[in-house]
Amino acid sequence: MIDFDTHMKKLRSVNGYLGSAVLNYSGETLYIDEENTGADIAYASAIFNDSFRQINEASLDVGFSDVSSFETKTEDGHVFLMKSAGAQAEESFAKIDIFCILRDDGNIALAKMIMDKSSKNISQELATL
Repeated sequence: MIDFDTHMKKLRSVNGYLGSAVLNYSGETLYIDEENTGADIAYASAIFNDSFRQINEASLDVGFSDVSSFETKTEDGHVFLMKSAGAQAEESFAKIDIFCILRDDGNIALAKMIMDKSSKNISQELATL
């Protein structure tokens, strides 16, 4: 079994962090941290995942490659959805998405770096199960 808490520990420590979720390729929640949000992260992440897929389809339609991340900035904060990196042909790779919300004054750059690294690590670990 994957210890999502360990994989997500660094993200939870980022200044401005409010909540996160890890989703499988079909949008099902594998991990959720909504303690500090007062929001339904499972529902919000599913909506963002659906939007992410539609934007990805539009990107492919105009001749671009797959979308790797989706960011929404509001006056209050940022919402991210980042898909795990890796070649689809690799045997040691499972597709996941990490959803995260941060306050507007949060450390956005650090959060993105940690999300990228965490998504790769979780993907590789899931592929071995």
